[in-house]
Amino acid sequence: MAAEVVAIAATDLASIQASQMGMKAIGAGLAVGLTGVGTGVAEMGIGAAAVGAIAENKDFFGLGLLFTVIPETIVIFGLVVGLLLLF
Repeated sequence: MAAEVVAIAATDLASIQASQMGMKAIGAGLAVGLTGVGTGVAEMGIGAAAVGAIAENKDFFGLGLLFTVIPETIVIFGLVVGLLLLF
């Protein structure tokens, strides 16, 4: 009787720990995935405007490149959060 209770408790503990790791993995995936989608949406408008500005005046290349790169840092933040969730 006591051995059965211990076995059931150990099985429940293992399933709880596996569930917690699964939730952490889902959270990390959402952190990286949603920041990637957000960056893509942000760069859609910024990239179009930067190409238009560069087509009219070549001096805007550096500024257009800078504005295009800035949203990509958000993905790095999402990756850091994802790694913090997993480890």
